[in-house]
Amino acid sequence: MTESIFSSSGQQVIQRSVILDSNETRSQLSSEESGDYYELEWTANEIISNNYKRIALQFPDELLQDSVPIYHSLKRAIGADRELYVLADTSYGSCCVDEVSAQHVDADAVVHYGHACMSKNYRLPVIYVFGKKPIDLADAAQKLLESYTSSGISAKTVVLRHDVAYTHAAGVSGGAMSHAHVDPFVENLVSALQNLLVNHDVSVSYNAIPRRLGPSTASTFPAPATENGNQVVDANPPPGTSGDITPILYVGSASLGLTNLLLTNPTTPVHGYDPVTRQAALQSAATNKLLMRRYAVVEKARNADVFGILVGTLGVASYLPLIAHLRQVLTRAHKKAYTISVGKLNPSKLANFAEIECFVLVACPENSLVDSKEFFRPMVTPFELQLALQRSPTWTGEYVLDFGEVLTRGAPKPSSFEDDDDPDSPVFSLITGKYRHAKRYGGERLAQDDPTPPPVSSSSAVTLRDQGGTVAILRDSAAGEFLQSRTFRGLETRTGFDPPSVLQQGRSGIARGYGDDHRA
Repeated sequence: MTESIFSSSGQQVIQRSVILDSNETRSQLSSEESGDYYELEWTANEIISNNYKRIALQFPDELLQDSVPIYHSLKRAIGADRELYVLADTSYGSCCVDEVSAQHVDADAVVHYGHACMSKNYRLPVIYVFGKKPIDLADAAQKLLESYTSSGISAKTVVLRHDVAYTHAAGVSGGAMSHAHVDPFVENLVSALQNLLVNHDVSVSYNAIPRRLGPSTASTFPAPATENGNQVVDANPPPGTSGDITPILYVGSASLGLTNLLLTNPTTPVHGYDPVTRQAALQSAATNKLLMRRYAVVEKARNADVFGILVGTLGVASYLPLIAHLRQVLTRAHKKAYTISVGKLNPSKLANFAEIECFVLVACPENSLVDSKEFFRPMVTPFELQLALQRSPTWTGEYVLDFGEVLTRGAPKPSSFEDDDDPDSPVFSLITGKYRHAKRYGGERLAQDDPTPPPVSSSSAVTLRDQGGTVAILRDSAAGEFLQSRTFRGLETRTGFDPPSVLQQGRSGIARGYGDDHRA
């Protein structure tokens, strides 16, 4: 079949290359090694003991090559009375549990393979299989000790954190955090560090990463911010209180999880060890640069009047209350908000929304920080949006990525929304170096003590048109104002200028071969 600009043979889709994460790819394993790497026996026992009947197996792109062998091995282990389904293309990030796709097959549970952000879900129970990346325990403990002692910081306790792929090396047994414990008689990362640090009178604090997570209700907030399944430790005491600095020892390659750890603990020394390069270094030296980049994005958001709330997850608990909270905050600040769901993000998709001046991404912590250099408009997190809406923003360097904590903090202080004597007074922009007049949407200012959410404008509102049929007035519509400013507004109707054409019989048949194609 010949190709044209209107049709394709489909070969482009089949031959399209997929960009894989080199840190997540691995060499081919034998059947015995694959069973140990993916913990097939443990997974089958979890499925049988919990009496799951329909199970979805979620794989990232890097592990799709092993999906079929894993499917057949688990099918033989769990019996013919249970159904397995392979999820090969996630709706959003592969680190999140794709509960929407799992519900399409009416699954009872999800087995998530590969790297995971460990965000709490609220629909289905999840069994995590992280894999077992190799690591030299003695070298990791020794290099981390050298990096810690070279910093000159004296602490009573250090916090151990690691990438989920090294959970097997932590020496933790048990499927859930409540049952997890470190076996002191087995060589593991915790015991190796403790044996070296005991001479320095330093203890190791470690919270095990859970292997199973049950569904949470959307009305309840998640636990305090978590990174890779570990609860974020407030390593430094609040200003004005006494306490010792608690350094963090991180095991894993450079990743979004490490970046989030640095941002959420900006004043804490973080020493990282990369098992691939076998090198350890102080990672927190780059924290200030990361915060400065994010602060620049916050200043760009302060110049925006029309925001687009991007739905970047459908499985993380409390994402719906957070979206409603963001719409309420933007309405109280007299900003226009549109809620958009586009699946996986790319610059081409978001460039279609030219009237939006800034995007707010509601996603898991590892997918929230997006470098907006390639995008047409800046992209901020919900916490950064609350900073941008303050009239006189003050940022101490604290950074929050957890949905529950953002909701607990609530909207910015009422003083942030108080109008000046002149509501049309200009605002100075640090980005352009000029004064600007902010647009105001939503009519009269809402009462600050009104607990009810602001009304959402209906799409059935009356639109005034002139005699020519073109849009004359669109009240309180950012999209309507943007349409009026465009030189091209769609095809002209030309009513009364062109004579009506004669009706003709259309084509019949299907797209691959109409009845009047006049083929030879």
